[in-house]
Amino acid sequence: MIHELRVYRCVPGRLPALLKRFETITLKLWEKHGIRQAGFWTVAIGESNQDLYYLLEWESLAEREKTWNAFATDPEWLEKRAETEKDGQIVANVSNQMLVPTAFSSVR
Repeated sequence: MIHELRVYRCVPGRLPALLKRFETITLKLWEKHGIRQAGFWTVAIGESNQDLYYLLEWESLAEREKTWNAFATDPEWLEKRAETEKDGQIVANVSNQMLVPTAFSSVR
């Protein structure tokens, strides 16, 4: 199992719009494409309270590439994303890392 850690750094003040988009649009489309989330977090104490952290679960990098690319090019996603950004950009930048559990990790 591979976990992908993604961090979305929002344009100041736009985190509520990002959270709403995930809750009402993105997660439904992920379900359609078979994308499995392992959790979402916002920052209560830390460097920035305008960030969203989340983990995705993948069986392999090949599964990730195929599935993520299908989602990213889905016409419904492209349309809905554009609608949610009609008042301006939501995410300033995205970082992601592929994590592999250690031999002693409780998550495998």
